[in-house]
Amino acid sequence: MLLLISPDGIEEALACAKAAEHLDIVDVKKPDEGSLGANFPWVIREIRDAVPADKPVSATVGDVPYKPGTVAQAALGAAVSGATYIKVGLYGCTTPEQGVEVMRAVVRAVKDHRPDALVVASGYADAHRVGCVNPLALPDIAARAGADAAMLDTAIKDGTRLFDHVPPDVCAEFVRRAHASGLLAALAGSVKQADLGPLTRIGTDIVGVRGAVCSGGDRNAGRIQPHLVAAFRAEMDRQAREHAADVPALN
Repeated sequence: MLLLISPDGIEEALACAKAAEHLDIVDVKKPDEGSLGANFPWVIREIRDAVPADKPVSATVGDVPYKPGTVAQAALGAAVSGATYIKVGLYGCTTPEQGVEVMRAVVRAVKDHRPDALVVASGYADAHRVGCVNPLALPDIAARAGADAAMLDTAIKDGTRLFDHVPPDVCAEFVRRAHASGLLAALAGSVKQADLGPLTRIGTDIVGVRGAVCSGGDRNAGRIQPHLVAAFRAEMDRQAREHAADVPALN
C-alpha cells in the first residue's frame, strides 16, 4: 500500500521532503477550495521542484462540475505543471454517463501530452450528501474512460470519515471492482491510523491522508509534521507485516 500525503503549499511540501523516506506520493491540493480543491499551477511546479525527483507528484483538479471541456483543460494544466497523477473529483456528475464523459476528456487531454501520466477518477464516500454518483460506480466509470485508478474521498469535511459512509465491506467491494478492471484502488477521507488494518486487509493500493499527519489532527489549521508522517508509515508497515503473517495461516 502506497502512502499519499497532501501538502497545501511549498512550506508543507518541504516538510514532506524531510519525511520523504516514509511516503510514496506527494499530492498537491488546496483544502480551502474543497475536498479535492485545485491548487495553482505554479504551486504544483514549486512542489515538484521541492520534493525528491523519485517521488511522484499528484495534483487534484478540483471538485469539478459536469463540464468536460473545462475539466480537460484543468487536467492538462496539472500535467504540464509537473504532476504524474491527475485526480478529478466528479462532484458535479450525477450519473455514470456524465462521469465517463468528463473522464474520457481528461484522459485524452492528459495522455496526449504525457502518455505515462496516471489519471484518477475520484468520487465521494458521502455522495448521498452532495448528490453525485454512487461510490461503487467509480471503478466502472474509470475503466470505461480509460483512466488508471479509482479513488474515494469524503466531500464534506465535518469530522465524519470514510468508513462512516462506506463501511469496510463496501470499500472491499470497491477495491475488488477496481482490481477486476485492472485499476489501482485509492481510499482517503479523514483516514486515521486505526483504519489501516481494514484498509490493508481489503487490498487498498493507495491510502491518502492529510489530517492524520497534521499537528492537532486538523487538516485546515494544522500543519504537516515529518514525525507524524513517520509514525503513520510505521503503523502501515506493522499492519502489512501482520497481514502477511496471517495470509499463509489462512491458506
